[in-house]
Amino acid sequence: MKVFKNFTDYSSQKPLALSLGMFDGVHLGHKSIIDELIKVGTDNNLETAILTFWPHPRFVFNPNEDLKLLNTLEEKKQLIEKYRIDHLFLKEFDEEFRNLTGEEFVRQILIDKLNVKYLIIGYDHSFGKNKSGNFDLLVKLSKELDFKVEQMEAINIHENNISSTKVRNALLTGNITEANEMLGYPYSVSGTVVHGKKIGRTIGYPTANIDTESLKLLPKKGAYIVEVSVKGQQYKGMLSIGTNPTVNGEKLTVEVYILDFDEDIYGEKITVGFRDFLHDEIKFEGLEKLIERLDEDKRLTEEFNF
Repeated sequence: MKVFKNFTDYSSQKPLALSLGMFDGVHLGHKSIIDELIKVGTDNNLETAILTFWPHPRFVFNPNEDLKLLNTLEEKKQLIEKYRIDHLFLKEFDEEFRNLTGEEFVRQILIDKLNVKYLIIGYDHSFGKNKSGNFDLLVKLSKELDFKVEQMEAINIHENNISSTKVRNALLTGNITEANEMLGYPYSVSGTVVHGKKIGRTIGYPTANIDTESLKLLPKKGAYIVEVSVKGQQYKGMLSIGTNPTVNGEKLTVEVYILDFDEDIYGEKITVGFRDFLHDEIKFEGLEKLIERLDEDKRLTEEFNF
């Protein structure tokens, strides 16, 4: 997959089948679009492309909003590349771009610069200044500009439409199972192992403190069963997101106790995949009660069928 940050860097003899949107999370709704994109590309001898934006346009429109994303940029690239898309356009949502109307965007970018012959959009997608671009506009322009347009139906789970917002909400309420069902894979967080207060090792539960990217969404505070990827190996783990209230902590930390593991991994990048929610963050009366709960969490984690 070739990645382009500027349309001027792109040149190809073959026209494109393209879809556009944020693709945050690359969930099952997005996968249905990508599957159709690949089918259309194969059937019509077109190269496939996704046009997305980085950073998220909401950072431009609402700079003070504390928006967290389901994917880092690197994660999004990896998830899309897995589906064998030919080209990924990562457009900066700058002042010039945000002022294009829907029609100007279609004419100047999709047709003139990218030679799009087949366009696929999601069921609720709008684009252009003041959301002036929509499916009706695309149908109208497709006749004049000689391209085909297709709008995908929503993908449902438990009678709910899948969306990035709904995945976020599930994670923020600790509903890991629902979030993972919508994503089609376990939600994961990566980061470098850094030094912490090392209290865990004094009670028999040494943890790896993970320094995560600031834009990455963390699930709600609490304890989780996770799958930990370290140096290419997979382990079961118990992960805590919180401030360690039992020992009067203040800073939010992400710590994981890795079962059947005893290596020095400071400075290593590790990934944790969330598999189930154990319980909310608890302030225990003392370390004895904390250890009792950790013992129970460990039992549940050992019994969990990955």
